[in-house]
Amino acid sequence: MKIRSFKNTDAEQIAKLLNNKKIWDNLRDYIPSPYLIDDAREFITLCQSEKPQNTFVIDIEGLAVGVISLTVQSDIYRKSAELGYWLGEPFWNNGYVTQAIEKIIDYGFNKLDLIRIYAGVFEHNKASQRVLEKTGFEFECVFKKSIIKNDIILDEYRYSIIKEE
Repeated sequence: MKIRSFKNTDAEQIAKLLNNKKIWDNLRDYIPSPYLIDDAREFITLCQSEKPQNTFVIDIEGLAVGVISLTVQSDIYRKSAELGYWLGEPFWNNGYVTQAIEKIIDYGFNKLDLIRIYAGVFEHNKASQRVLEKTGFEFECVFKKSIIKNDIILDEYRYSIIKEE
């Protein structure tokens, strides 16, 4: 497993995997559903223009199986980034997200010079909560009734990891 830059040829596979309600139910609403190949092409073009790069393909033997990113914050939060990720359902429960998170933590702390990386998780997404804890993230707090997804009000569980000095 590695994380890598996007290739234009990843579009079909990304669209195929992300056009899945089980994944979309744990993502932000700006991601279209259904997720079409044109959506994937537009997303890949956007990612290829990032400077510095902060969105990567999760790659298994040359195949795009998911996406992982750091959204670097601005102003007084410029040493922090929000972690986001998704993995195609056929690849769940194999440790790939754990490995990808470990790689992007290293990238964020050592290449982007971040001090803090955080992630928000929907209250029902226990698998994501476990993988964050497994990779060294600490549970910080619950933002009560802070998310609306599928017309349901949810809590957000917030995790973070701090660069060791």
